[in-house]
Amino acid sequence: MKKLASIVTLLALSVAHMYGQETSKQAFEIKVITSVESIIPSGLGRSRLISSNEERDYKQFTSSRTEENNTRNKSKRKDIRLKNFEETKLLNFYNLGGIRFQNIAANDALISSKLTEMLSKGWDLMFITSAVESDAGKNDDNGIFITRYILKRKFN
Repeated sequence: MKKLASIVTLLALSVAHMYGQETSKQAFEIKVITSVESIIPSGLGRSRLISSNEERDYKQFTSSRTEENNTRNKSKRKDIRLKNFEETKLLNFYNLGGIRFQNIAANDALISSKLTEMLSKGWDLMFITSAVESDAGKNDDNGIFITRYILKRKFN
């Protein structure tokens, strides 16, 4: 009986090891979806849900500096920009009457719809991160609420 238990344990460890090696070799693609929601009073800002339809290789726009080579990155901004992206209109948090909770609920429904579609296409939501640049005082009437949804899926 002990011998059978040892064989089963050894077999289980072998399968776990093979599975671990297989999953560590799998390649993933990452997708970032960004929502930018205006928090400018009187509803004057623009709010959007943005998703790129093109890829960029960061290596083309990256340089390494060392003590011996301190030259700056000379890549062109125009080469980084892309024109092929998806833009979904969102509503601003404010209008002339103040904060609009209906607008927030509508934005939530649109973002949920986008994320539900992505999940149905095999994407997994890994991280969500958000930040706010808000009113900094009497002379600053600018502000945005930005959220990044970071998704991954296995390459097919």
